[in-house]
Amino acid sequence: MSARRSSEWTRRLLLHGTADVVGLCRDFTRRALTEWQWLPSADSGGNSGGGVLAYGHATGANETAEAADDVLLLVSEVVANACMHAGGPESLLLRYTAERLRIEVTDPSPVVPVHRLPADPARPGGHGLLIVTRLASAWGADPLDGGKCVWVEVATPPALRENGAAPSRTPGRSPRPA
Repeated sequence: MSARRSSEWTRRLLLHGTADVVGLCRDFTRRALTEWQWLPSADSGGNSGGGVLAYGHATGANETAEAADDVLLLVSEVVANACMHAGGPESLLLRYTAERLRIEVTDPSPVVPVHRLPADPARPGGHGLLIVTRLASAWGADPLDGGKCVWVEVATPPALRENGAAPSRTPGRSPRPA
């Protein structure tokens, strides 16, 4: 389901009792990013590895594809954290404006994520919030109905803002507060 307004596009995925939730959320996000022109569509003949997209500028396409890769990794990390530490995610919401993409994952646990250094930096695991901190322009968690909403923001790539692919603002109206 996709909703479009002049200032914000949203996509929501409900996740109660879902198997392979990380893969499902990545696929859902990939479809939204394709719709929003962060990734080329299958019929465009492009690939997310840096081909020329509909707006025709290879450098912009590379930057946009790299941003899309970052978004997919951020979705994986936040959803995996909800699976490992919070009883599993309940929903994934993507909010896209000309300025940013906001990823919101809700879960039933009121415990807020805390950035900790991994016990052994050379071993896998324990690096999720470090990745989130490095890739996101902002992130946090807000209480929500006995659980929480963990949110991550990524700036809209310049090529999408410059070429009008991002949702445009209506004069005198700003995006809905998140």
